[in-house]
Amino acid sequence: MSRKYKFGDNDKLYFISFSVVGWIDLFIRKEYKEIMLDSWQYCQKNKGLEIYCWCIMSSHIHMIIGSKERSLDKIVGEMKSFTSRSLRKAISEHPAESRREWMVHLMEKAGMQNSNNNEWQLWQQHNHPIELLNTTMFYQKMNYIHRNPVEAGFVENEEDYLYSSARDFFGKKGLVELSYVV
Repeated sequence: MSRKYKFGDNDKLYFISFSVVGWIDLFIRKEYKEIMLDSWQYCQKNKGLEIYCWCIMSSHIHMIIGSKERSLDKIVGEMKSFTSRSLRKAISEHPAESRREWMVHLMEKAGMQNSNNNEWQLWQQHNHPIELLNTTMFYQKMNYIHRNPVEAGFVENEEDYLYSSARDFFGKKGLVELSYVV
């Protein structure tokens, strides 16, 4: 993996993206998105995660994050590990999950092909962290994140997408407490 895709200076902010293996449209169910939100809130309270911007799409997530307390690679790794286990359980137990067999098959196949896993892989291995070097870069990535649901045709206006921090920037109450660039 290229050095440009690693967390470096922990005092910096990073744009990250992480995707479900096979680009499975996992996050079409509210319950699965809630697992992500709960995990982020836990990481904010207990691990020092700072969230500046975020969006949950159907098969992937974009965020701008930072931390002054713990290394971001540890926080993100622990969060991905926890949510993988939690989402696996949710998929297995969801009474209306018609895609269960298909999703589990793809995730087990991905896990068997990756020596870092034991029989299961929900997240693609990489996060592609990009250090945000200045405020121009921050706002470019923030706009990209917030425009994702519009570009995908989910909503007409970015502030109308519930599972995004765009709402916070348009005077609406968002689902996650944000940190702000001053």
